[in-house]
Amino acid sequence: MRLTPKQVVELHGFNNLTKSLSFNMFDICYTKTKEEREAYINYIDEQYNADRLTKILTHVTEIIGANILNIAKQDYVPQGASVTVLISEGPVDESAEEAFEESPGPIPGSIVAQMDKSHITVHTYPESHPDEGISTFRADVDVSTCGEISPLKALNYLIHSFETDVMTIDYRVRGFTRDISGHKLFIDHEINSIQNYIPDEVQALYQMIDVNIYQEHIFHTKCKLKQFDLDNYLFGYTKEKLSSQEQLTIERKLKIEMDEIFYGKNITNGFE
Repeated sequence: MRLTPKQVVELHGFNNLTKSLSFNMFDICYTKTKEEREAYINYIDEQYNADRLTKILTHVTEIIGANILNIAKQDYVPQGASVTVLISEGPVDESAEEAFEESPGPIPGSIVAQMDKSHITVHTYPESHPDEGISTFRADVDVSTCGEISPLKALNYLIHSFETDVMTIDYRVRGFTRDISGHKLFIDHEINSIQNYIPDEVQALYQMIDVNIYQEHIFHTKCKLKQFDLDNYLFGYTKEKLSSQEQLTIERKLKIEMDEIFYGKNITNGFE
């Protein structure tokens, strides 16, 4: 049984359904030299440090209508960051206010935010190919909520908060809650695709593939940017400084990197 917007079902106790959204984004860049790779990683660490990630997660909490109980954040050495936020559906009482303070993360480079039995986390992973000049930045955001709060409300904001070439998005509803007669409810809203929650203007920018298991309430969407402009992938200079052959070679490397991430497999054993 699913609840539609026109239905109101009286529950037996708290809504125990857990709704989990996992948002993974990838930003790809061509960094020819060691100095360019280091400069790119430094740029990413500055743009997506723990303080800025905390602001993003705080806004996510506001969007979904939750309340922050605790924040833990940490910048990694030499690179990366994490944040965790503990959140609650209801208002924060006086005893909880004492816990609303920033504290060191359990692991360096992480931020976690939690609410009741709900939380929001983000972890960043800058990395680079050892030989081919490709640098990739990945950010993983998980929003797990309990009750009527929906993490899907924050999806559009998350997409716009990161510079994204490839996205993988997972959404799952777990557990069950009961109505007053004891009948189990395994989902409390209608959904047939994560794309239902992505605005049309954003969908127009990406190639999208769905892999959904409806009977298990598991939804998966992969997105890859359609348009390609080499200037957007060069760090510190423009394509005018490259020969035509160099432009073609770099473009091929970047597109292979994006395709491998999008399809989740190695397309070649190496670059020619």
